[in-house]
Amino acid sequence: MPQDDQRQTTVEAGAGAAQDSAPAGQGGESASVDPVAEALALLTAERDELKDRTLRTLAEMENLRRRTEREVADARAYAVTNFARDVLNVADNIRRALDSVPDDAKSTADGALKGLIDGIELTERDLAKTLERHGVKIVEPQGQKFDPNRHQAMFEVPNAEVPAGTVVQVVQAGYVIGDRVLRPALVGVAKGGPKAAASPADAA
Repeated sequence: MPQDDQRQTTVEAGAGAAQDSAPAGQGGESASVDPVAEALALLTAERDELKDRTLRTLAEMENLRRRTEREVADARAYAVTNFARDVLNVADNIRRALDSVPDDAKSTADGALKGLIDGIELTERDLAKTLERHGVKIVEPQGQKFDPNRHQAMFEVPNAEVPAGTVVQVVQAGYVIGDRVLRPALVGVAKGGPKAAASPADAA
């Protein structure tokens, strides 16, 4: 009998140990995660984030480069805007000086007077060439359709021989620098004539 009791105790102890170890083994097996797969997923996510940041940075740098190129081009083209606008007063005064001389006096002038008139005309031509080298050009709207972006209407002239809205008189010349208006031309515009034909640009 004592031997049977000892054998029974040993069997029960072994069964209890087996029960204690079985759940631990099952729990470890269900909770296990492949460390290689987990590291790969983290690296892939980090790679995608860095790629996105790189593409965004490249796009921003390209936009900055284009904007800088535009600003540099504008600075080159329009750096002399204020100076050119002041020089226009000189051009106006030279033109007034020439216009103050009657046509018959110009045709019959000789000696010192002729030299003075020729010198003023030469100065006007040289000034116009200098301005043009820096992108400043004169606007000659005579006979053109009135453009509020480039012309400033001072008065209307009844004239049925030309379409309404046609520039028939230029009071003061206008100038542009590049594709910008430096000074609008002061003009007189016809009224009362036939309507001006719509240009293809207006129709579009």
